[in-house]
Amino acid sequence: MTHSDSNDAAAFSGALNNDAEMFDLAPVSLWLEDYSALKALFAQWRADGVTNLRAYFAADPARVKECSACIRVLKINRKTLTLYGANDLDHLVAHLGSVFRDDMLATHIEELVQLWEGKSAFSSNTVNYTLSGQRLDIQLHGQVLPGYEENWERVLVSIEDVTERENARRRLSVSEGYALGLFAHSPVSLWVEDFSQVKKLLDEIRERGITDFRVFTDVHPEFVVRCMSEIKVLDVNQRTLDLFGAANKAALLRALRDVFRDDMEHHFREQLIDLWDGKLFQLREVVNYALDGTKLNLLLQFSVLPGREKDWSLVQVALTDITARKKAEAYLEYLGTHDVLTKLFNRSFYVDELNRLERKGPHPITIIMADLNGLKAANDELGHAAGDQLLRRAGEVLNSAIERPAHAARIGGDEFAILLPETDEEGGAAMIQSICDLIAINNTFYPDLTLSLSMGAATAEQGERMESVVKRADLVMLAAKRQHYMDMQHDRRRRVDAAPPISVAS
Repeated sequence: MTHSDSNDAAAFSGALNNDAEMFDLAPVSLWLEDYSALKALFAQWRADGVTNLRAYFAADPARVKECSACIRVLKINRKTLTLYGANDLDHLVAHLGSVFRDDMLATHIEELVQLWEGKSAFSSNTVNYTLSGQRLDIQLHGQVLPGYEENWERVLVSIEDVTERENARRRLSVSEGYALGLFAHSPVSLWVEDFSQVKKLLDEIRERGITDFRVFTDVHPEFVVRCMSEIKVLDVNQRTLDLFGAANKAALLRALRDVFRDDMEHHFREQLIDLWDGKLFQLREVVNYALDGTKLNLLLQFSVLPGREKDWSLVQVALTDITARKKAEAYLEYLGTHDVLTKLFNRSFYVDELNRLERKGPHPITIIMADLNGLKAANDELGHAAGDQLLRRAGEVLNSAIERPAHAARIGGDEFAILLPETDEEGGAAMIQSICDLIAINNTFYPDLTLSLSMGAATAEQGERMESVVKRADLVMLAAKRQHYMDMQHDRRRRVDAAPPISVAS
C-alpha cells in the first residue's frame, strides 16, 4: 500500500466514523432496518397470484403481523432510546410488541402497500407507545437506501415525535366542536354575517366629508337600503330555521326580503348610526317576520367578533324571541287604560285625556256624559250576567260610534263619558243622534233586553275649565235621567225591557 492509499483509507474510515456519529447524535429518532425478508415474502405472494395487497390483508389481518415479523432492526440512535425509554437496542427490540400496537395497524398497512406498489420511500402519521405505555403521536418516513433497491437490506426510518402538535390539534378540534355545538344548538337564533361591504360604504361617505350621518340618511334613505343589500349571511343555526319557519338555510336566504321588511329599515338605520359612532356591540328590540307572515318581536344583540374590528368581516347577531313578552306588555298596557268588560277606555285614561285636552285642546271641545238606564233592574231581576251583557252592548255601540281623536270611556259602574275635541255643540248633537241610531239597530238583535242610555252634552266655552264642562254635561244627563224615570212612572223596579231606548236632554 502506498502512502496515498494509506491516506485514502484513513479518510474513508474517518468518513464512516463521522456518519456513524451523525446517525447517533441526530435530533430525531433513526432506525436502520433490514427489509430483505419482507421483499422475499412479497415476491412469494406475487407468485401465489396476490395482486391487491389491501384486500389480502383484509381477508386475514394476521398477514400484517407476518410482514412485521420480517423486519429486522439493525441499529437505532440515542434519540430513539430516549424517546421510547429503552436501555439499549436489545431492550427495545425485545419489547417491540408494546411499541407497535393498537392504532399502528391501519397505518402500517399503508406503509406496506406503498412498498408493494414499487415505491422506495414510504411515510405515515401513526401512533407508537413508549415502553412505559405512554402514547406517542409520530410522523414516520422510510427510505430504501441507494444501492439496496433490489434486496431492501438497508432501510432508514426516521420518527419525529409530534405528540405535542397532535394534542394541540385535538384540543383545537374539541374546542371547535364545542363552539360549533354551542352555535348549532343554541336556544336563541344565531346569525354569522359579513358586514365588510357595509363598512366600506360608511368609510367612503366619511372620506367625502360627511360628519352627521343621521342627517345624511334623512336626505338619502336609499343609502340605508343599499347597506342592507350588502350584508352577507354566512351561517345560521337550527333555532333560526325553527323561529322563522324555514325548511332549510337556502329557503331562509331566498326569503330574506320577506323576513326583513316594514319597520326593519328604521331599526337598521339606527343600527348603522351606532356603527358610524363606533358602537360595535349593540342591543335593541326589532320586528322581523316569519316566512308565513307571522310578526316576530325580537331582542337583537349585534357584535363585531374580536379580531374583525377593522373590516367587520365577521359579525354575530343573536335574536331572542320576545313576542310573548311584548304581547303581555301590550295587554298590561291595555288593561292600564281600558275597561275589560266594555273594551272602552277606563277612568284613569279619561282623567289623563281630560287634563291633556285642557292644556292643549284643540278647541272647541264637547263632552257627552251618558248613563246606562236600568242596569240595577237588570241585575236584580235577570242576574248580573244580564247586566254585564247590557254593559258590553253599550261598549259595542260607543266603540262603533267614536273615532279618533274622540274617545269614549267607562268612568263608573253605569257611567260613560265621550270626549270630542274640535267639536262644537252641533257636532255633539250629531254624535248623540248617531249613538241613538246605533242603539236602535243594536236593540233589534236583543228584543228581550232593551239597551237604553241617558245622555247630556256640553261644549267648553273660551277659557272654561274642563271640570266645569263635565259638570254642565252631567247636569244635562241627570235631567235626561229624571225624565226617563218619569216616563217610567217613577217605577225603578219596572222590568228593563219595558224601558224606552234613549233619553236625551239639552
